[in-house]
Amino acid sequence: MNQKHQEDLSHIRSMMERSSRFISLSGLSGVFAGLSALIGGLYVYQLFKINGINYLDGEHILLDGNLVSELISSGLIILIFAFVFGIFFTIRKSRKYNLPIWTTATKKMLFNLAIPLAVGGIFCLALIYHKIFILVAPTTLIFYGLALINAEKYTFSDVKYLGFSQLILGCISLFFIGYGLIFWIIGFGILHILYGLIMFKKYK
Repeated sequence: MNQKHQEDLSHIRSMMERSSRFISLSGLSGVFAGLSALIGGLYVYQLFKINGINYLDGEHILLDGNLVSELISSGLIILIFAFVFGIFFTIRKSRKYNLPIWTTATKKMLFNLAIPLAVGGIFCLALIYHKIFILVAPTTLIFYGLALINAEKYTFSDVKYLGFSQLILGCISLFFIGYGLIFWIIGFGILHILYGLIMFKKYK
């Protein structure tokens, strides 16, 4: 009898978890988002070299309009790839385990994720408009970290650890002006890959 009660409680807990949290998120989404960021970051580094800029010398970099446009385009392409991979692996996981995707929990998670991201995006546009390019990379890390922490309550709780890692990394990079790309590659590339692998192993 006790064993049956335990099984019933486990089933009820599982149903509550499914209804209150978005659990279709796949660790592979993080891995491929990280790979996209890693490749994109290395491409940007090569772009600096092509334009005669030695990024690692620690000096302030003056960017012309064409290079800024290329950097923005590269960022948008990385974002699109990460988004596409996220949707693909989420749909694949939901079909594999017969999980619903568009639920109340999904809407709440996206809403809580979108607010810091939207504010951060506007702040980054303002930095670009005022030609304060040197703070764009730390800003993206900080606001992305805040977004993950804000959305954690509606998905896997492990997401907050990635969020705090991004937040701390972004704050540290504020004191190493000129090396934002390095911190950006570590945060969006390496940390995403590590997080994705851990999540895939834990929730596969």
